[in-house]
Amino acid sequence: MTTATNPRVLDHPARDEIRLEDVLHALSDAVRLRIVSEMAREDAELSCSHFDLPVTKSTTTHHFRVLRESGVIQQIYRGTTKLNALRRDDLDALFPGLLDSVLAAAAAQSRRLGDPRPAATPS
Repeated sequence: MTTATNPRVLDHPARDEIRLEDVLHALSDAVRLRIVSEMAREDAELSCSHFDLPVTKSTTTHHFRVLRESGVIQQIYRGTTKLNALRRDDLDALFPGLLDSVLAAAAAQSRRLGDPRPAATPS
């Protein structure tokens, strides 16, 4: 993991440092899965404020940190805005089909349970 010296530069694991168990842990939480599903659906860099989550701001910050530290997302500052991007290329290279399978399973579960905020379907 790179060490950030500038507070505006956040630590991210390099591709070869991303571990399956960390990714699965990050995706095992409903709020984090919802974030990743929405990011996959939007396929764009999104600010943290874009997400309407049923948790406090500090808990939201925690969820984004877990996703970043596991290698699921990348966070960068553009001016004063922190943008989030799904690390799809890295995840697909390391764990082919994993992200699409998890997102498809989450979408199927949302349909089965009648969730008003369905998860993304794989691209």
